[in-house]
Amino acid sequence: MDVHADTLKKAQHQLKLPPQCCFSTLTEALTTVETDAVLVTASLSGHVPATMEALAAGKHVLLEKPFVPSIAQAQQLVELAKQRGLILMVSQNYRYYPAVRIAIELVGQQVLGRVCTVNIDFRRYDNLKPREHSHYKLWQPLLADMSIHHFDLMRVVLAQEPVQVICKTWNPPGSNYLDAAAGTAIITFDGRTVVSYRGNWVSTGPQTNWAGEWHMECEQGELVWTSRGALPESVMLYPRGEPVQHIALPKVPQNDRHGSLVAFVKAVRTGQEPESSGRDNIKTLALMLACVEAASSGLPVSLTDILSLHEQE
Repeated sequence: MDVHADTLKKAQHQLKLPPQCCFSTLTEALTTVETDAVLVTASLSGHVPATMEALAAGKHVLLEKPFVPSIAQAQQLVELAKQRGLILMVSQNYRYYPAVRIAIELVGQQVLGRVCTVNIDFRRYDNLKPREHSHYKLWQPLLADMSIHHFDLMRVVLAQEPVQVICKTWNPPGSNYLDAAAGTAIITFDGRTVVSYRGNWVSTGPQTNWAGEWHMECEQGELVWTSRGALPESVMLYPRGEPVQHIALPKVPQNDRHGSLVAFVKAVRTGQEPESSGRDNIKTLALMLACVEAASSGLPVSLTDILSLHEQE
């Protein structure tokens, strides 16, 4: 299903779908096809209406990030799913990679002690398309479209929640983006860990993997890892005063979006809340919105304030 006729026609041709399997509205699809769930891959503005219609029709929903434009809308959808006894999950697909899963385990076991400081770098040079390309017109192309993956990974790897954000964004000279394509943030978490984050869509520096480069300084050494990209996925421990340890990566049967889909299907079949449920993902959304607010105001932003502010909208 797609509201854009040209996109729908292209998908029909590429996937070799019969006309009776293609729809221009969700209403038409829901009344024609028998289904248990709906996958929402619309642009951000379409997330709320599509998810609300699907939940109202009694369908489980898996939707792309960012969750929705505001905390109030997210809570409304979470409450609707709860009332209907349905699964509502946000596809945070970067979670489903070996390096991420082992990093979660190593931090949880405090192999090098408690995490003190984390430095994360994300660099890409995505500036080669024509200036009229739709990606260059995205709202908050760094913080909302890309960094939200990293914000979600911060939460799941640290097993901590953010409490305050300081953020600065800008558009480098020569950037094809209309909105800020580069930024840096300092994020304080409730376990006293402080994260220094840098992201750039038009960086001319060495390209990182999509999950970025993570340097996690702990009480007894450093955990360094990277995931999802052309560079080899790796996890290394640098115990203070000892040789580096290359950690064997676990087998993750389904990576990336495949992992999200499998987790969603499992949740639907068992009725158990998935780890990136809509309820949990409100906190990732709040971190993204806090960074946007901090970048706009030039002031530190409390997550408590951002949650309260958006709840009232």
